Amino acid sequence: RRTASVDVVDAKVAVDLATAQTYKENVFLFVPNLIGYTRVILAAVSLHFMSYHPKYSTITYSISCLLDAFDGYAARSLKQTSKFGAVLDMVTDRCTTSCLLCYLSSVYPTFALAFQFLITLDFSSHYMYMYSSLVTGSKSHKSVTSDVSRILSLYYSPTILFVFCAGNELFFVALYLIKWNQPWAIPLAYCAAPFCFIKNVVNMVQLWKSSKILVGVDLAERAIERE
Repeated sequence: RRTASVDVVDAKVAVDLATAQTYKENVFLFVPNLIGYTRVILAAVSLHFMSYHPKYSTITYSISCLLDAFDGYAARSLKQTSKFGAVLDMVTDRCTTSCLLCYLSSVYPTFALAFQFLITLDFSSHYMYMYSSLVTGSKSHKSVTSDVSRILSLYYSPTILFVFCAGNELFFVALYLIKWNQPWAIPLAYCAAPFCFIKNVVNMVQLWKSSKILVGVDLAERAIERE
């Protein structure tokens, strides 16, 4: 949900523009961003109930995740794409999943290190990838051409992205429900596990590719400096 990059030399200029924006063109009140705020609230409610009311926690968490599919659609349909919305969306995704993984670390202490690794991989790969797309002037971090990475180009197609993100979240939710003695959650976990595995393999590819892009930018800048 990012638009083409615009260089703003002075940060104060950006702050003044945001402060002076009108109601008609208030980026904070764009429909997809309002959906983003709703997701944050639902995630907070889910975390509140997580330790003692699995039904309410699962419902609010699931709705928060499902709304992720609607904010992008709303942004494109209403022509309300924004850098703020793109970052809000990504930060909400990362923080929501990480909070659930923190809870799973406490109820599955044997696998705490694995959950911590997944949190680290998720944050690092997306931060590096978002930054690499910014410095290369990419219109969106989801706009990946096959000559950069065939895997990421395929993964970031809307349908495939939704399926794997949903499967990843379903796996963690299933692990959560298993601890609340929900037997039907066991087959759900087995079905969703491959999606979780593949998504995290893609995260590793994303981390590696973004690292190469940033190193390439460094080499290009150093070559220019030498000239």
